[in-house]
Amino acid sequence: MDILWSVLLMLGLAIVLGVLIVLFSILFHVEEDPRVAAVEKMLPNYNCGACGKAGCHDMAEALVCGEVKNVSKCKVGKKDKNYDPIIAYLASTPGPDGKTVEVNI
Repeated sequence: MDILWSVLLMLGLAIVLGVLIVLFSILFHVEEDPRVAAVEKMLPNYNCGACGKAGCHDMAEALVCGEVKNVSKCKVGKKDKNYDPIIAYLASTPGPDGKTVEVNI
């Protein structure tokens, strides 16, 4: 009988914690700017960290936020291949706030 109570107690605890996880994931959901994913796809995706960021996703976030103004910080990218589409995309695509980002080579 003691084993049954232990199993029921653990099952009840698992259900309560599962419901709390779902509630917190709904309450604290953060919407990311869709331009970050698009710029990340345009980067070489080596995740080398040569730009001074943690990886290509972090570099894409910095470009979209305007923290980094030069796309050439990405050392492994090629100027004619990787930089021009990123510059054109950020200049022509407004974010959720309605503003575009101006970056240079």
